[in-house]
Amino acid sequence: MILVTNHGAVRELRLNRPPVNALNLELMASLRQAVEAAPHDGVRALVLSGAPGRFSAGLDVPLLLGLDRATIAALWRELYALLKALASSPIPIVAAITGHAPAGGTVLPLFCDWRVAAQGDFKLGLSEVQVGITLPPIILSALRRQVGPRQAERLAVMGLLISPQEALDIGLVDEVVTVERVVGRALEWSEAVLALPAEAMTVTRWNARADLVGLFDNIERELAAVTEGWWNPQTQLALRAMVERLGKKAG
Repeated sequence: MILVTNHGAVRELRLNRPPVNALNLELMASLRQAVEAAPHDGVRALVLSGAPGRFSAGLDVPLLLGLDRATIAALWRELYALLKALASSPIPIVAAITGHAPAGGTVLPLFCDWRVAAQGDFKLGLSEVQVGITLPPIILSALRRQVGPRQAERLAVMGLLISPQEALDIGLVDEVVTVERVVGRALEWSEAVLALPAEAMTVTRWNARADLVGLFDNIERELAAVTEGWWNPQTQLALRAMVERLGKKAG
């Protein structure tokens, strides 16, 4: 589910769960393990990419609706573990957002160091509220850290999906380039960071990201609430309605 390509000291981890790189338990666990393993392999920076036109569609809701309570609890715990691995990685991580990135597709980049998005008719944003999911506090905090309180409120409460250009304008992403250039630009940024004096960069980076890493302190109560919220009758109704709409659209 993860395609690994080494570009010298930089390793690219490409999500590979066709057709839309929807996140399930196995994909998230594979990505977390790859992120955690990279520094031990001598890798000095990571690029997280997707297929051209589609970075990730977020959680695989049609699949998740068929899972039991224990598996859903394990899935949310794995998502938090993945986000923590991204936030606390000892090496820089660039999100190469190669296309559409709704919901979880935008969540992953929030916990990376830098975000490069593809130009075009693509959508990014945290659309959870639109499908009946309360945005988890840890994700709202990361969004607020990225775009500021007012924009975070606007995006999160309405569950807005926006264009790459608007995402750039409000700071949700750091750069927008053509689809063909996304991964290349992510590699360039990584190499520029690695060209800096190593110790000064590493210590400063760690200090700058301490607040992001600190979000994961004492998360058990939040995890329990988020997991239980999945089974809220209104949430289940909204999710099933969304899946039905998607099925009609596909048909």
